[in-house]
Amino acid sequence: MSHDPTALWKGLTSEATSRLQTRSYARPSLAERLATTGAEAGELTSPEARTQLEDVWIPGVEIFHRPVYQQRHRGWFGEFARQHDPGSVLKRIGMWPQQWATALMFAGTAKGFHIHPPAIPEGIAPETWFRRLFVEEKDTVSLRPYDREQWDAMFFVQGTCEMFLLEERPGLPRRRMRFIIEGDSRPGPGNVGVVIPAGVAHALRCASSQDLIMVYGTSTQFIPQNEGRIASEVENPDLPEVWQNYFFS
Repeated sequence: MSHDPTALWKGLTSEATSRLQTRSYARPSLAERLATTGAEAGELTSPEARTQLEDVWIPGVEIFHRPVYQQRHRGWFGEFARQHDPGSVLKRIGMWPQQWATALMFAGTAKGFHIHPPAIPEGIAPETWFRRLFVEEKDTVSLRPYDREQWDAMFFVQGTCEMFLLEERPGLPRRRMRFIIEGDSRPGPGNVGVVIPAGVAHALRCASSQDLIMVYGTSTQFIPQNEGRIASEVENPDLPEVWQNYFFS
């Protein structure tokens, strides 16, 4: 077969030929996909992946595998965290939620972006504080003020979630993460838990025809004024133009 594009498409009009594009099927690196088109959450849980992604990972974010036990004829049972298990991510980072909640998103809907305000000690610049927490003393998790700022820990029991995270804390590189999480109804390596720090904007999109059911815990009790919204208009249903013209006239 000829590789001359002129010969290959000679059966089309010149107008159609001028509009042709060729899709590249080359697979980008995991780091590139995480920051752009999206990765599978199951690709992000191994220590090797974390090492490979150190330069693009948002500090404080945790993504970890959850055991889900399937009974094909009956249903499933999934775990999230054991408070005193030394292998638990929540145990390792010293965070145990003070409030638990559930949320359901209908198929075809999205939520966010949302962000929670970080707690900055008096007399310390935010840039200095974040560098200390996540660069200079990143392994000293006892410094994190979980009791004064809202961190989210979440997982999904049904459906498929596309999650977007964006760094908004001064002094840290403005990184972005985009990945797919599978609910327990879709068994596999994508059954993960996620921890999102205060100061990291996050959005969710239902990425399947099934409603999305989320379970999440927060490091503090929910306070409405501590839930900032950025570009969250996607949550508002669009009205037909004729309705808007009549209803708001």
